[in-house]
Formats: sequence, C-alpha cells, structure tokens
Amino acid sequence: TNAIEALNSKLRRAVRARGHFPNDEAATKLLYLVLNRAAEDWKRPPREWFEAKTQFAIVFGERFKAS
Repeated sequence: TNAIEALNSKLRRAVRARGHFPNDEAATKLLYLVLNRAAEDWKRPPREWFEAKTQFAIVFGERFKAS
C-alpha cells in the first residue's frame, strides 16, 4: 500500500543519508527516531501500531511513551 511504501521510503532515505553505522544499536536508534517522528504525522495510525508502541516502550524505556 502507499502508506507502507511511504514509510519504507522515509526509512531508506534516513539510512542512505547516514551512510554507515558503528554498530547495530546505532542503526536501531536511527530507525526508532524516524518511526517516532513519522508517527506524529499520521492522522490514522495502523491497527498494529499500538502493539509496536508497547514493544518500543519496553525496549527504549523512558525515551518512548506508549500512551
């Protein structure tokens, strides 16, 4: 769908702009930031986004609120 392709495009653009990562954690953090910023623009978040936000809250603790 268009929404998935648009999100993939944002992720690809961020990774391409960064170039390389010193470790997997750095790449994960970048993707987290891109997804977090993209979610703010959504008018209707996907159905599964609640479950994803819960997982982000577990992994990233205080930096991500699952509200």
